[in-house]
Amino acid sequence: MSFNLSELNKKIEKESVFVQDLKKEMAKVIVGQAVMIERLLIGLLCNGHILLEGVPGLAKSLTVSTLAKIIHTSFRRIQFTPDLLPADLIGTMIYNQQKASFEVKKGPIFSNIILADEINRSPAKVQAALLEAMQELQVSIGETTHRLDDPFLVLATQNPIEQEGTYPLPEAQVDRFMLKVILNYPNKDEELEIIKRMAHPDTQIEVKTVVKPADIIRARQVVDEIYIDEKIHKYIVDIVFATREPEAYNLNDLNELIHIGASPRASIYLAMASKAKAFIEGRGYVTPEDVREVLWDILRHRIILTFEAEAEEVTVEQIIRRIIDTVEVP
Repeated sequence: MSFNLSELNKKIEKESVFVQDLKKEMAKVIVGQAVMIERLLIGLLCNGHILLEGVPGLAKSLTVSTLAKIIHTSFRRIQFTPDLLPADLIGTMIYNQQKASFEVKKGPIFSNIILADEINRSPAKVQAALLEAMQELQVSIGETTHRLDDPFLVLATQNPIEQEGTYPLPEAQVDRFMLKVILNYPNKDEELEIIKRMAHPDTQIEVKTVVKPADIIRARQVVDEIYIDEKIHKYIVDIVFATREPEAYNLNDLNELIHIGASPRASIYLAMASKAKAFIEGRGYVTPEDVREVLWDILRHRIILTFEAEAEEVTVEQIIRRIIDTVEVP
């Protein structure tokens, strides 16, 4: 075990060089938002899609487009609107008069990184088309199935303050997002730096490519090798089961607050994200702190509250905090 861990640490040291370089390049453009940047890295390393929730103006689109430049991948921003059609997203068949035949016209989904802006403004058919792409890494146009490029990452945003004219995402689709990241306003120092950088006409900051898609795919293989002890696995399962069977963990009062607990995807993603967190930290093994660090973004959209909880203004974050404080740490 110690010999293998030593070899793994050397491999991680070699393959994770790009992590700090990527953060430095991102810092040229993005002030603060360290959690969002790290979660985007985790999504890349785990091949997991991310739901970003925050008010307008928090640099969500800028962060995603900058990331695409730094890792030298194709990027498309799709503005989701009520009149958007599935064909606008995935493409359609068009008639070529010269050849007298139908040809495939691919849509913007055929890119490495997709920013689905205000995803909850599109109707169910469009969300279903995106769901196939997210889950199966393929789309169907006519009678043909087309594979999507690798890496393929969907970063969807939604505005938490404006609900009029929106179509709430079905639980099945929300569950397919690996992480749900809540973005907050910058602090005073960060906002002062934002003014100094951005309050100029035609402000453009150039970033350089520090990692390529092949490096990301290779890093994923190293992340998969990171060691998780059996006690950590059991800790992950206990956390997830505490959302389903709170009475088994002396959390009897949560029975009336949790309508549906986290799905098995939560356990899978917790293990994967914890490995990615260890990789970012340059370690070949997962600690309980890695799990506790990432579980907020994995659980917050998988726990559905009861009407009683909403009436008492209980939040998912409060329930997660109770679970973290109660479940025994290995």
